[in-house]
Amino acid sequence: MNENWIKYAEDFTSDESEVLRELRRDCYAHYEDSSMLSGFFQGRVLSMLSQMIRPKVVLEIGTYLGYSALCFAEGLADGGKVITLDIQEDTNNVARSFVEKTEYNDRIEFHLGNALEIIPTLSETFDLVFIDADKPNYSNYYNLVFDLVRPGGFVIADNVLWSGKVLLEEKDEDTNALNEFNQMVRADTRVSNVLFPIRDGLMIVHKTDR
Repeated sequence: MNENWIKYAEDFTSDESEVLRELRRDCYAHYEDSSMLSGFFQGRVLSMLSQMIRPKVVLEIGTYLGYSALCFAEGLADGGKVITLDIQEDTNNVARSFVEKTEYNDRIEFHLGNALEIIPTLSETFDLVFIDADKPNYSNYYNLVFDLVRPGGFVIADNVLWSGKVLLEEKDEDTNALNEFNQMVRADTRVSNVLFPIRDGLMIVHKTDR
């Protein structure tokens, strides 16, 4: 999109919290991989989706600095929680420190380790799952959580456009994995889906009631 259009859209979007603003600024100032952060506009989209769904339990695969977890927490139903998984201890500690500054401190549950190993140990039923971790495992994460998502629940996957590289004829491992994930979701008769061309692409998947 034209950068002026994007700025206009951001200018007419509700503000993020002060903690999220502080987290975002800290990320951009100190982390070379700051592109991993959802960022202001996508964060507001995730928050709005959560407020529309009103989930009781959110599973997030890929915490990074906790920005998106806090966005999802804004829409939780009364007594709801976000369970967030990550394998990087250093960034996880930063995420915890920012969450501790918010009213959601007791509603965000951190798990450190391999998500493929942690997910089978979880007993909850999920209203919303957010996949934003290592790209070669996107399809594995989807298949692993699908039966844990309630009928009528949602799966959201980030980075599914991968800076447009999914359109290239020759794809590297990450790009090929994302393209295969997109194809798998589109062919899944158990869901309806839409790929939003927001930032790096959000795949929104609705698990049907049947």
